[in-house]
Formats: sequence, C-alpha cells, structure tokens
Amino acid sequence: MLVTHQPVLRRFWYPVLPLEQLDPGPVPFTLLGERIVLWRGADGVPAALADRCCHRTAQLSKGWVTEAGELQCGYHGWTFDRCGQCVHIPQQPDLPPRGQVASYRCEARYGYVWVCLDEPLAELPDFPEAREDGYRQIDEFYEPWACAGLRVMENSFDNAHFSFVHRATFGLSDNPRPAELKITPAEYGFVMRAVAPVRNPELQKELLQMADERTERHMESRWFMPFVRKLRIAYPNGVVHSIVTAATPIDDRHSQIVQWAWRNDSEADAPAAKVIAFDRQVTEEDRAILETTDFDVPLDAAGGESHMPSDKPGLVMRQQLRELLAAHGEREVRRSDAPRGQAVTLLRKMSGE
Repeated sequence: MLVTHQPVLRRFWYPVLPLEQLDPGPVPFTLLGERIVLWRGADGVPAALADRCCHRTAQLSKGWVTEAGELQCGYHGWTFDRCGQCVHIPQQPDLPPRGQVASYRCEARYGYVWVCLDEPLAELPDFPEAREDGYRQIDEFYEPWACAGLRVMENSFDNAHFSFVHRATFGLSDNPRPAELKITPAEYGFVMRAVAPVRNPELQKELLQMADERTERHMESRWFMPFVRKLRIAYPNGVVHSIVTAATPIDDRHSQIVQWAWRNDSEADAPAAKVIAFDRQVTEEDRAILETTDFDVPLDAAGGESHMPSDKPGLVMRQQLRELLAAHGEREVRRSDAPRGQAVTLLRKMSGE
C-alpha cells in the first residue's frame, strides 16, 4: 500500500513534532507527501498551513511569526492567519488583502503537535495515563526511519521476533515460541493482550528493582488506525511501563517515529535517562531490521508474503485497512499501480540508486 495514494489516510490524526520545537519559529514538515508549515500563535496554540505562499510559492516556513501570532512570508511579507487567510500585504497596506493558503486541523496533546489533513474520522487517541495520578511522562525519541508505518505497527504487535531481534536485550534465545495472544476489536483498531516471558538484563534489573534473571511482561497493546500504538507493560512487581509509538507517515517510504512513555514509578526509582537508554537499545534493534523491509506492504493476504499464526495482529491490521479503503470507495494502490514515472522512482529508491 502506498500511503500517499490513499486519500482516506488523510482523515486521521498524526503527531508530527514535539510542541517545544515551535518555540523558535515556524517549522516545516512533510505529512503523507504534503509539505506543511507549523507555528504557534500568540495564544500558544499551534497552527498548520500548506508550506507555500499563494503569492510566489515561497516556503512559508522560511518566514517568521509576527507579534500578533500570524505567519509572515519571508519573501514579500504577505501575512497569514491560522485559517490560511492573507491578512496583510505590506506593499498595499491601504487595500483589502487577498489570497488564501490551505489550512489543516492542528492540536496540541501530550506535549506534541497533532495534524489531520482532512475531515477527521476519529478523535485523537485517548491515553488514560495522561490524566491518572501516579504516572510521569518520559519523552523518548523523535526521528525519521526509512520504513513504512505499517511495518512498524505490525512489528509492535509481533511476539515472534523477541528471541531473535531482541536477543541482546530482553529476548529469550532458548524459547522462540511466541506468547499466545488475544485480540479484541475496537473502533478503528483493536486491543491485543498477551503474557510473555522475557529476560531481565542488568539495566532492567536496576530500573525494575528486580534481581530475577527472567520475568514476565503482561502486555495490553492498543492499535489506533493507522499508525499509532500504545503498549502497556505491567511487571509482576507492579511497575507499569506504557509506551506510545507513532509511525507518522512522511511519504511512502519514510516514517517519523514519535515515542514517549508513562511510568508509575519515580525518577529516584528509575532515572528517565536510563529508561530512555534501555528503550533506545530495543528500538535500535527493531530499526536495524525494519529498515531492510519493503515499504509497499500488501494488504491482501495473498500479496506475495508468507504468514504464520503469530502474524495474526498484522493480518488483522491489513484486513481492517482493506475494509477502511472499501468503505470509502478506494482500492489499495501498490507500487505497480503508480504512474510509470513514480513507479520507476520508487523502484530506484528501493534499490538504493
């Protein structure tokens, strides 16, 4: 599936960057192939427009934010409000301004800027830990991966790769059988539950304050269509580590990985820097493999990939995405379906040319 060719994917919310990154001024971002610009108004609320001035097409992200909290183009000074309406033309101060730039829905939540390019199909994901007492938020990673978002999501629900990809961290090399799982449907997604035996390496022993060589992860994973996942891990000693991972689609081949965590312990119990260090090691193990995969993930089960029973979460994702496309009058667009020029470019990118 080529995400930039599926219009319905524009109707979901994606975290695009940490809110604090807007403090210095406007920031460009590419979401589903659409170049946008983000900034904070005078009230501190973020806004998103197409990153093209309607005057001479200069990038608005090369401009600045005025004292009134509006976005001024760095080329000729045309100024726009958060709705994309031109409100001031310096060269014609006595005439009514004209011109419009496309605007997008934009909200701040959980310390990040979320954007939806079209009429939303669902609300922003709700994470109870954000409002429950006893949890602290740890912001972990914000970086682009050369990988399709669906690959990242499938991997997040894959219990079969622990013993291999994560053999240097928590995987049990002597126990490759994946933990049994149960999937419960949810609106625009599902919930998966499983209990997985894992190794307890030295850093985790310190963070969990558990001396055991092995322990169990009681996992509850929620998939929010299309590319957001929250994994709640509860350990036998009561420590809860909830991880939110979003694979925000930059284009068909690249995803911006946005990840943060909530924990129910304290900084004294488990320093944030060490929590990040362990999760960093785990995600680097995933990244090394995922960036070797084909970005054109087939939604059809007969799309050329073989499967095994533990692949069920990913197969359910593909089925739900097929149903989503069909419900909105779309069919899956694959690399072979793209216009010839685009197909050649995609093949060259795959081969590293």
